[in-house]
Amino acid sequence: MATIKVGLEDLKSAVSETAAVGASKVETVQAIVYEKKVDEQGRAYATGKRKNAVARVWIKPGHGKLLVNGRPGEQYFARPVLQMLIGQPFHASNRNAQYDVWCTVDGGGLSGQAGAVRHGISKALVNFEPELRSVLKQGGFLTRDSRVVERKKYGQAKARRRFQFSKR
Repeated sequence: MATIKVGLEDLKSAVSETAAVGASKVETVQAIVYEKKVDEQGRAYATGKRKNAVARVWIKPGHGKLLVNGRPGEQYFARPVLQMLIGQPFHASNRNAQYDVWCTVDGGGLSGQAGAVRHGISKALVNFEPELRSVLKQGGFLTRDSRVVERKKYGQAKARRRFQFSKR
């Protein structure tokens, strides 16, 4: 007997497909139910990571206010590209200006920190509204971008750059 793990929304379709085929041996279907994870103050928490940056993100229902390390998000991430990057999970899930975001970011540069905040917002949205998981997963917002700077090797100028070769 095989075990198939599917989400709650796929449970009905998987059962109906099995019944439609007329299988004599029905497989066990386990539904993974994602629960709402909220603290005492009604906030959802998640940790986002990108390169060497780590973001601790809290979201709660509000009017779309963003605070990063105690400063407004537009002031902390001044470049429009970074502001657009942070807003992507809200646009994908049609939740624009419905949540207040408070986060602390450490490590890396501004681009990595913006990616970490985006990852943290996506995970916190899933903790607050589990039904948004499929939308955010399809957009690739729940996957941690694991690309990091390659380390420098001994006997080389940089990670891959060799010292200049001299024949004589």
